[in-house]
Amino acid sequence: MVKEIQITATPAEEKNSAIINSKLFESLKKSGINTFNKEVQFIQNKRSIDARHGKVKLFLKYTAYIGEPAPDPNTNLLPEWINIKNANSKFQGKTVIIIGGGPAGIFAALKLLEKGIKPVIIERGSDTQTRKRDIAAISTKHIVDENSNYCFGEGGAGTFSDGKLYTRSNKRGNVGRIMQIFTHFGADPKIITDAHPHIGTNKLPAIINSMNKFIIESGGEIYFDTKVISFNIQKSVEYSTCNICNGVKTVNTKTGEEKIFTAHKIILATGHSATDIYMILAKEFPESLEAKTFAVGMRVEHPREIIDKIQYKDNAKNMNAAEYRLTCQQEDRGVYSFCMCPGGFVVPSATGPNQIVVNGMSAAARNSLWSNAAIVVETRPQDIPQEFEQKAEQAGTKEIKGLLWRTWLEELTYQNGSKQQAPAQLLKDFLECKLSSELPRTSYTPGIVSSNIAKWFPEQLTKRLIPGFRQFNNLMKGFISDQALLIASETRTSTPVRIKRDDKTYECVAVKNLFPCGEGSGYSGGIVSSAMDGENAAEKIIECFEKN
Repeated sequence: MVKEIQITATPAEEKNSAIINSKLFESLKKSGINTFNKEVQFIQNKRSIDARHGKVKLFLKYTAYIGEPAPDPNTNLLPEWINIKNANSKFQGKTVIIIGGGPAGIFAALKLLEKGIKPVIIERGSDTQTRKRDIAAISTKHIVDENSNYCFGEGGAGTFSDGKLYTRSNKRGNVGRIMQIFTHFGADPKIITDAHPHIGTNKLPAIINSMNKFIIESGGEIYFDTKVISFNIQKSVEYSTCNICNGVKTVNTKTGEEKIFTAHKIILATGHSATDIYMILAKEFPESLEAKTFAVGMRVEHPREIIDKIQYKDNAKNMNAAEYRLTCQQEDRGVYSFCMCPGGFVVPSATGPNQIVVNGMSAAARNSLWSNAAIVVETRPQDIPQEFEQKAEQAGTKEIKGLLWRTWLEELTYQNGSKQQAPAQLLKDFLECKLSSELPRTSYTPGIVSSNIAKWFPEQLTKRLIPGFRQFNNLMKGFISDQALLIASETRTSTPVRIKRDDKTYECVAVKNLFPCGEGSGYSGGIVSSAMDGENAAEKIIECFEKN
């Protein structure tokens, strides 16, 4: 017999296996199940926390196997490609270029290898070891490498900015499969059961390295420091208006050497910061782009103990760093927290020398002295000022107006900072529009400079952020405190533009053989949803090969 059960426990009880077992057997008894003289095994499926009303409860879900063996939790969902050498050979000779080495690109490659199709990953950024040095230079020397930074490089933007695996995109693919793949390559198995799974920026690089090593050993190719500068296009003989992509032209960002790559299909998985790709499409294939809603705001950072105390009250000392999720409506736009990093750090995420962009991340232990989150405002295409639409039309299409506005704000932030030192302001001073005379310690290693952000930040954002913060303080008493710090600007929550694709085939509406996917194409948000979207794009390509 197999039975799904849920129990509640306090943090102290969770650490006592005897108490947990007693609760589990009591739950079975209340369900009318007799376990006398029967072997019983419990497999934990999910763990979540309820910290409302100052009383911390843990909800623990288990599957009970009564009188029959439980499956091995480490193998019951192992993907087919574990036995990659036995892959179907009917696709031998087929090659797919994958532009972008983030989660969408990597998981697309793994899916293709499942069927014996050769993936060729082209990544503009560097491998993780080189990337670590480039990222360190942002804080120590205030030098931003345009191709190797927090956003570009092996593993994509998530590699050095947290490794959160929480997603609501359960209908897009098999979340369990994605988690199993991560654990196979070294992630803590807890990610399978935690309600808000998280790998940690200190552990994710090694996992990404293992994935890429597997791809290469299985017949794939990976080229780092290789930037796509154009698409190879030929016109269809049958349809004169149809563009067919059969490869890409690249340049090595270290040597300047140019090279042509050709393939049967191309997956475009470049991430939310590849501005140059959008500009190429705007000029060559403007009909492939459409403006979309995104979100812009700032990072708010508190001493971790403040957030822990607000969330857990007197239980804070027994708990890991506290999370929060906040949302409200202000003047018909959503204002909400994004990418909350308990026990984390604020990090510099610019991809150009004259930009300041901030993001957040946490190590696996989530044990820094601070907790931070982006507080952002929903920004729709109609919210972008007219001047940016005019500039966008000159560049090829008005659909990239949000992209140009985003870049303008990042450069404005740079002008109000000092090199990579970010403009900052006490939250209470932001609400009163006055310069902060003193700023608290921060986790942001390039440093901060005092700035009256409320004066120069776009009015369409401040008029919603100010009442939004006050409403959040009503929900979390003490959120507005003397030590709450704002750091500008958070602009890369998602891309302001979508690369249009056919709903059924995933093929770009303007370019045959090109399959946009992931965050950069506007179809996902985060590591897991991007990984699933990459898999889905690969599956569509496999279907194409099956038909032909």
